Amino acid sequence: MAPVGPQLAALEQASGNERTQGYAEVLQQIATSGDDISSNLVAYVQSITSDAVGVINSRPLLSAFVEHFRALSNEVKLEAGPQIVLILQPKVISFEQQDTDIKLLLADAYEADDDFTNSAKTLQTITLESSQRSVSDDDKAKIFYNVTDQPTRLQFQLSQARISDSQRSFLDASVAYYALSNESVVDEEERLQALSAAITCAVLAPAGPQRGKQLAKIYKDERASDVAEFGILEKIFLDRLLVPSEVAAFAANLKEHQLAKTSDGSTVLDKAVLEHNLLAVSRIYANITLENLGKILGVDSDRAEVYASGMIQSNRLSGSIDQIAGIIHFNSKEPTNPKIDLRLWDHNVQGLAESVENLTTMLQREEPAWYDRQLAA
Repeated sequence: MAPVGPQLAALEQASGNERTQGYAEVLQQIATSGDDISSNLVAYVQSITSDAVGVINSRPLLSAFVEHFRALSNEVKLEAGPQIVLILQPKVISFEQQDTDIKLLLADAYEADDDFTNSAKTLQTITLESSQRSVSDDDKAKIFYNVTDQPTRLQFQLSQARISDSQRSFLDASVAYYALSNESVVDEEERLQALSAAITCAVLAPAGPQRGKQLAKIYKDERASDVAEFGILEKIFLDRLLVPSEVAAFAANLKEHQLAKTSDGSTVLDKAVLEHNLLAVSRIYANITLENLGKILGVDSDRAEVYASGMIQSNRLSGSIDQIAGIIHFNSKEPTNPKIDLRLWDHNVQGLAESVENLTTMLQREEPAWYDRQLAA
């Protein structure tokens, strides 16, 4: 594509509607062209932020530019981004939001390129205290977190996981431990320890859809079979009943706070196992008496009813209880063909979607020009 300088110069002198439409067309031409894209992007920003255009007109034009810039390859962002930041630097008070958005995108591009130093330096230049726009504490914390060096970030992640664990927020702890287990800079043995902790916390988390997603993610990890907790992980993931000997073996490795008793006198593990076995029973039976349910769960019928009603009320178990007849009815969701496991089907579809996403990311990284052309087609 030829340099866009003459077109941009003409647009600076154009009237309002003609100028807006013209800039949109030029930006589209630049974004879909593989030639001189970086230099043309820089020229475009220089033009729309010029005094001839005016701040009132420049802001929406720059906001539209940010959305196009977001879709470009990291290579283009790294080439054009630093120059665009320099253009905005003396005018940042007029374009704080757009300046922040561009710097965040540039920092992400540096991080994807493993250039953590420049990523942190870019984030440090973002204006966090401003009278013109509101920056939430969460957004500030996120930027401060990304600015820190990697060892500090890893220590923060570990502390976050341990705090959630100690507060019995086991699902949050499992997510944090699992993220830590995927950090390539961490020693392999320590990564396996984090994975083991992630499984333990996932097992102790309350039964439900969110826990199921976390268990599925860990179960599909090829490293999971290397840790001692894999046996109980597999049984829980496949909705199989847990027997007392397996639970006792798992409990032997738990920490003191993980064995603390709850208000009803049971431990967190007791509750987690009971809720899991209740779900497992619901996969086997269409209905069952509360007395027989209690025998399977190892509790009396009253306690079985309390746990079942609590799970039904919180939408973690689908069913209803006939208290007069003393029977719990489960809403069967089995497929017409019993050989088809819908849960396994869902996980396979999810795995396929993740593979497609990974392939798309690889194409964007390896062939950015081709990717941009296909995206614009």
